[in-house]
Amino acid sequence: MSHGVEEVPLTLEGEAPKTLGVLDQGALWANLGVSLLGFSGALFLINPLGDAPLTLGAALVATVVGSLIGTAMVGLSAIPGTRTGQPAMVLLRGLFGARISYVPTVLNIVQMLGWGAFELWVIAKGATAIFGSVPYQVWVIVAGVLTTALTIWPLGSIRLLRRYVTVGVIIAMVWFTVFFLREAPPQTGGTWTAFPAAVDYVIALSVSWVPMAADFARHSRSSRAAFTGVVGGYTLAQVACLGLGVYAVALAGVAAVQTDGTAVFGSFVAMPLGALFFGILVLRETDQSFANVYSTTMSLQNLLPRMDRRVFSVLIGVLTVVIALLVDVTSYGAFLGVIGAVFVPMFAVLAVDYFVLRRGAGWNTAEDAPSRWSMVVPWALGFVAYWLTTSTPTVEAWDGIWASLREAIGFTRQTWMNGALGGALVAALVTLLIGLALRRPAVRR
Repeated sequence: MSHGVEEVPLTLEGEAPKTLGVLDQGALWANLGVSLLGFSGALFLINPLGDAPLTLGAALVATVVGSLIGTAMVGLSAIPGTRTGQPAMVLLRGLFGARISYVPTVLNIVQMLGWGAFELWVIAKGATAIFGSVPYQVWVIVAGVLTTALTIWPLGSIRLLRRYVTVGVIIAMVWFTVFFLREAPPQTGGTWTAFPAAVDYVIALSVSWVPMAADFARHSRSSRAAFTGVVGGYTLAQVACLGLGVYAVALAGVAAVQTDGTAVFGSFVAMPLGALFFGILVLRETDQSFANVYSTTMSLQNLLPRMDRRVFSVLIGVLTVVIALLVDVTSYGAFLGVIGAVFVPMFAVLAVDYFVLRRGAGWNTAEDAPSRWSMVVPWALGFVAYWLTTSTPTVEAWDGIWASLREAIGFTRQTWMNGALGGALVAALVTLLIGLALRRPAVRR
């Protein structure tokens, strides 16, 4: 990482440099689309409902469809960041007003802290699968230091990914694909019954990146480059990751993966030169922790815009290490899924308000931007619609609340229903109706 090139300004008062081309962003999002636990996630792709396994063809089609829908949402959420030069949570000042934007900002900080710690845990588990004699704690600290360094020079880190890491990841993925297809048992049987639930699951994996897309896209040379980088890079990588994961799960054994998601790591290490190529994937996982820690830093700057982001980076880096060392991050993951669902309907509200109602004009991201309570209504209704229609399980008590509400109002969730799409559609329609209603008095005058 060169210190002589333009970097992210230290405070929000600095102007965001436009240095990232489509290849830079495509490489970033392609690397984010490959996840170590994404391989074990293929278990939920193949059998999302637990009692109706999909055919291999159905699972792969669900991966493509879900990835395209989810990444289109992420790509659209990136465009306002490119046009305004503002990070994601600051953009919400234009949607809700400055003060109300603090609510989703705090929620995003909580979830990004959790995901950052979760990624350090994943990296440490992956490294332990290769070097079993080195304690888990050592790898957490090493990964935390590397993550923090990447976060201090974020644009340099993205260029580093494009030039070196992406090539290694492609070679590793191809290597494992060749041997997995040869060694894994054939994937036969299944139906298309749970296809909508599988699509729902894949969309959820993709749209989880909505709250941070603008943090990187603000440095894009164009909106087209930002959108293309997200959709193209992430879709290709996620399809490859989940497809390879189907065979990794088959080799590790479904029962073993259900008990411990990291059980798939052994399938990779056991292949010829597996330790070497799996080591590349473990090293690459630091881009996940980097993205989460950096997004936390950008979110904090919405609250404290004149604070040096490097100070935030170090503090958040240390905190994620502490969480990864002391907290059971696996049980925390389901809770993070609940928070993440907040941002799906919020994206829909932003998309309709920014692209349709205001067409990008008059988007006020100032620290004194006035509150817009009318936009909270579609956000809240979209959130309710998401949980009424989703098939993705999270926390048992939370899921029970929505099951009781469905029963109370006489609503039966159909197998074709999709939580992400349901929440987004309701939020979008209500936003459009409210926007048109608020325009009428002005037209009459």
